[in-house]
Amino acid sequence: MSMCARAFICLALATIVLTASGLAQSPIGREVAIARHLEDGEELGVPLTRLIEFGEQLFRANWTIQEGAGRPLVKGTGAPLSDPTRPLVFPRNFNRVSAPDANGCAGCHNAPFGMAGGGGDVVANVFVLGQRFDFAMFDTNDGTTTGSSVDESGKQTTLQSVANSRATLGMFGSGFIEMLARQVSIDLQRIRDATPPGGSSHLTSKGISYGVISRHPDGSWDTTAVEGLPAASLATSGPDEPPSLLIRPFHQAGNVVSLRQFTVTAFNHHHGMQATERFGDGADPDGDAFVNELTRADITAATIFQATMAVPGRVIPRDRAIEAAVALGEERFEAIGCATCHRPSLPLDDEGWIFTEPNPFNPDDTVGPGDAPTLSVDLTDPRLPQPRLRPVRGVVHVPAYTDLKLHDICDGPEDPNIEPLDMNQPHGSAGFFEGNRLFLTRKLWGAANEPPYFHHGQYTTLREAVLAHGGEAAGTRALFKALPPNEQDALIEFLKTLQVLPPGTRFLVVDERGMPRLALGGLGRS
Repeated sequence: MSMCARAFICLALATIVLTASGLAQSPIGREVAIARHLEDGEELGVPLTRLIEFGEQLFRANWTIQEGAGRPLVKGTGAPLSDPTRPLVFPRNFNRVSAPDANGCAGCHNAPFGMAGGGGDVVANVFVLGQRFDFAMFDTNDGTTTGSSVDESGKQTTLQSVANSRATLGMFGSGFIEMLARQVSIDLQRIRDATPPGGSSHLTSKGISYGVISRHPDGSWDTTAVEGLPAASLATSGPDEPPSLLIRPFHQAGNVVSLRQFTVTAFNHHHGMQATERFGDGADPDGDAFVNELTRADITAATIFQATMAVPGRVIPRDRAIEAAVALGEERFEAIGCATCHRPSLPLDDEGWIFTEPNPFNPDDTVGPGDAPTLSVDLTDPRLPQPRLRPVRGVVHVPAYTDLKLHDICDGPEDPNIEPLDMNQPHGSAGFFEGNRLFLTRKLWGAANEPPYFHHGQYTTLREAVLAHGGEAAGTRALFKALPPNEQDALIEFLKTLQVLPPGTRFLVVDERGMPRLALGGLGRS
């Protein structure tokens, strides 16, 4: 029997199973991760703690084909397969490179402490952009473009060129990060809107420079001097369509606006679970005989779960030698310029700690304002997972160690840290195949116990990651290498204090036994 025939028999059987379960609604014999989904609107009425719990259930769920897992006729990008005669059903239902590649989110996002929403070992790396292929297997006999081996340029791919291998990052404190990005975006847009034809304006927010935006006398926009923003945020088609200047704080190349956008995309990419807000109410584009696999309310719950995850803190052992080294290392971190990009703290003001869902900057294929009622969550609420940040004199200081900018951190064209593909360029374009050397400044909070390191996760130590910084950071790297060995060690010892704390820890700074202590650099009790 041909693969195509087997596929359509499987789909027919799935239809029968779905119809039977839909009529009987009996749990007997059913194998599903989520027995009941939220109906749209329910997310506004359930208690916040229950909404978060359900969001975590969705994140931990091991999805099955009895509830819509898999995407027989659709790529991880959401586009139809290049070759629909070879659907992604067994034995083509999982693929480590092009995906689906996991039963659930927590299969990769689980470190440290087995925490859902955390980072992942190198075994959990994601092959970013591999999902534009139907079923990546490097079959030289298959000439279908983005089928199994041939890319958009007509070239045969290899494991090294088919995708960007990226480390799985934790989502700790991500609600605060999204709100920082929103505030910076609003600041930059206000400056943009006040720039007259023929004028120029410096783009600054929270003490960070994003370069200069200019307008030609005819009102058209010039973004050549704008710094640290991805191509999509600089796109403009004329005087009446200015560049968005959006901060995109998720994905290591600064590609995703919000947790919600990230979540909707990942559910389809990795698991074949399709959200109604992107794939349609009552629609079945992936051809698995299931519709409405994830409701709008489901996605809100999964988003709020991630947004309210505990923030990382610091672990400083009660050992005088280590304390002295940490203090010295923190001072050297500032002195040699690491803190120029890895800003120790950024301020959220104007009650920016009130996380609102949906994000006003969501793209058209993700729920935005007007598509759903607004749900507000106070990220400083002590009832949320601990530890938490809190406002001090009307400001929440977010110690994430980032500037929310893209930087070139690679040395020359042969630096192995350069990615083969640029996800911020149109797929298949010349720029896409030129590769990527621009990376969002890594948030260092929680980094120490979320190895491995760097965007590719191929460094096993923090020291390797420090020494790999090139490009814009080459001068700082040179200053690090010029430090006496004991001061280099001290800087690493400081970085080792930046940790995700055990679940339920009430304090932002603790000793090796989890007992509260004063930070050497200013963090205090949550």
